Amino acid sequence: MKIHKAVFILILALACKTDPNFNLVTISGKQLLVNNETYFIKGICYHPVPQGSTKRSFDLIDQDLSLMVEAGINTIRVYEPIISEEVLDKIWAAGLKVIISFGQDQKGTFDISSGTYLDYVEKYKSHPSILAWELGNEYNYHPEWFNGDIKNWYQTLNEAAAFIHELDNTHPVATAHGELPDELARGMCPNIDIWGMNVYRWDQPASIIEDWKKLSDKPMYFSESGADSYMAIAKAGFEVGENQRAQAVANAKIMDEVLKNAAHNTGLFIFSFTDGLWKAGNPNVQDVGGWAPNSSGVPYDGAPNEEYWGIVDINRNKKLTFDVMKERFNKKQ
Repeated sequence: MKIHKAVFILILALACKTDPNFNLVTISGKQLLVNNETYFIKGICYHPVPQGSTKRSFDLIDQDLSLMVEAGINTIRVYEPIISEEVLDKIWAAGLKVIISFGQDQKGTFDISSGTYLDYVEKYKSHPSILAWELGNEYNYHPEWFNGDIKNWYQTLNEAAAFIHELDNTHPVATAHGELPDELARGMCPNIDIWGMNVYRWDQPASIIEDWKKLSDKPMYFSESGADSYMAIAKAGFEVGENQRAQAVANAKIMDEVLKNAAHNTGLFIFSFTDGLWKAGNPNVQDVGGWAPNSSGVPYDGAPNEEYWGIVDINRNKKLTFDVMKERFNKKQ
């Protein structure tokens, strides 16, 4: 006997009242709900690679979570699955949630191409830290990864979302799209429940909210936005070189814009938690350069220095933007 979806959701909603670890994430209009209460993402992108390494490590997870809680962060976004259940448990114990992203090709480790991402969904769909599943990151910028035709990715994306829906009725499926999804993306991916958008429109990202309202009734969130703390040129009153003030000013304006439009988006992830010394040269030192593609809208010099994006540095010293985030994310919405 088939149970109607609405009835199924009602049963789950009743379950969440009796089980403190129950985690039902649903969508109502353009809002995200966790156990039937509105949930607004106050997020950080998190890929902690230690100095001298090129691989992610969670050795400092306790310190990092403590800093995140202080900053008012409630959600972490990772670029590949967290394999350690202990780490997921710590995220949950700290009162945070996580969006788990699956890549197309992660050498067979819970990736889309091998189908093993479904093994991860099956294993962790009941973990209370999970907020949503996310498929791909800015793949629309890389048709060369899909035999030169981005339609191949959109077809894969839509099918992958459908397979997750078959396994998991308690979490939405998202994707992190580079900028505003065009008609092709939207038309080919009806199974995407909520659209993440990596947005670098100087210090005024909220314009994309108005753009999206004209195109879709589905909810959206800012899967990436923010500024780095290095000025490649002197501009807009900010001096060349490492410049935490420029980053702090930009992030303040970005967060203010998104927060005041909270009724029309489900939150944002600031990129990123810690500086990434592995990105642009010798991972033992902080290099200038390593420009990200399609990111000329990065404030205030248009040059995204990939190793200077943290709200803390590689040693977890707080940058000026940390307090900017702390002030805004800890305000009651």
